Amino acid sequence: MADQRETDDFERWVAALQRALLEQEQELFSAVVLQEARQPQNMGVMLDPDGHAVLFGSCGDTMEIFLRVQDSRIEIAVFMTDGCGPTVACGSMLTRMVQGKSLEDAAAIEAADLIIALDGLPPEHVHCATLAVDTLRQGLADCCSTGKGGSE
Repeated sequence: MADQRETDDFERWVAALQRALLEQEQELFSAVVLQEARQPQNMGVMLDPDGHAVLFGSCGDTMEIFLRVQDSRIEIAVFMTDGCGPTVACGSMLTRMVQGKSLEDAAAIEAADLIIALDGLPPEHVHCATLAVDTLRQGLADCCSTGKGGSE
């Protein structure tokens, strides 16, 4: 009987902790950030991409972007990260933002544009957007340096 009571108490404690964490997340992050972090789009790796880059952020996160280009437009963009939820959200949103864009238009995207698309980020997570955009730019430079940014 005491074992069951301890199990029930533990389960109630875990449920209360989960509720508190969810409430804290909702206070810190927009619904868009939470959606992108929990159900990221375009997360994965690409074999033989036209453009590829890996950068390491100041916080220790790694962002990797893979690009497939057709007629100087980004046909497919995917990302991989070992970072926190906001970093995942930035990679997910950014890859969605650049698909179908010209290389020039994609290169013009700023961290502020990504933050606006995510309905904001807390100041302590702005570096996540910067990491994602910087990685994209390196991937675009890789497309151009390998000559794969044109018609295929």
